[in-house]
Amino acid sequence: MVKLSVLDQTPVILGHTAADAIAATVDLAQLADDLGYTRYWCAEHHGLRGVANPAPEVMLARLGSVTRRIRLGSGGVMLPYYAPFKIAEQFQMLEALFPNRIDLGVGRAPGGDIKTAQAVAGGHYNYGEQFPRQVADLVGLFSGQLPADHLARGVLLQPHVESRPQLWMLGSSEFGGLLAAQLGIRFAFAHFINAQYGEAVAAAYRDRFQAGHESTSYLAAAIFVICADTEAQAADLEKAVDLRRVQMSLGLNAPIPSIEQGVNQKYGPRDLAIIEQEKARSIIGTPGQVVERIHQIQERFDADELIVLTVAGSYAARTRSYELLAGAFELGVDA
Repeated sequence: MVKLSVLDQTPVILGHTAADAIAATVDLAQLADDLGYTRYWCAEHHGLRGVANPAPEVMLARLGSVTRRIRLGSGGVMLPYYAPFKIAEQFQMLEALFPNRIDLGVGRAPGGDIKTAQAVAGGHYNYGEQFPRQVADLVGLFSGQLPADHLARGVLLQPHVESRPQLWMLGSSEFGGLLAAQLGIRFAFAHFINAQYGEAVAAAYRDRFQAGHESTSYLAAAIFVICADTEAQAADLEKAVDLRRVQMSLGLNAPIPSIEQGVNQKYGPRDLAIIEQEKARSIIGTPGQVVERIHQIQERFDADELIVLTVAGSYAARTRSYELLAGAFELGVDA
């Protein structure tokens, strides 16, 4: 049975507000809980008009209060901004509130432009240079095995409860996979960012994994999927995705295009080349078409789990996509 999970960027669609986007995240988390998805992750971004969640740890507290069984996590916290001890405290608090349901996924990307990153970090953004040490600190904090000379050695990590969040490394390159393997933690590869050589990264993670924080390797592939009832609907939804890809390639800070905006957009040769180049990062179609490609990716990655990101031109289309996937994979049958 395929394990499917949700990655949510809290997208702000043209014509909607950030409050609308946040409300849609709460609704979708409840639906994912009911449908049988394994986990629900919230991404951290800053300074972008198309996404509305700069604080996943706050959002997760809200989601935990309206869901029953689904795991909740960050996909991810951008660790170079923060002191690892403070992040460990925040997620330990979430674990105390929602025992055995919390994931801490960490990444090193800024989640926005560098000027914004410096503003978020108070002028001290470290560009990921300290990231390996920061992740090692989290491992030590959660295991209670910090080095003897570490400044947090002997400091009580609060709240003191028996369980710990699951720790995940997020990445779209070999760097993240090898660091996860070295530290012995779970790894999620962002195929939706880099569709070119993820299988090689996944294989290297498996081959070089050393038992550490986890006794065995665990790999997830994060994929971009839109599932629609008909091919015509899928084609219209894909046009909004195409426009978003062009906007991003040009550095435009704009809301997520609506379906209507995508359908009506005209392109020049350069734009069409961008769209064609980006096609490999998306899986868009009817349930039968989408399921076949998802199985192919799972086999290529030898993935233990697939984490689905859906950014569509309407909130209703996003909801329907997750419903169709859950039905196609029979997620709620065992539950």
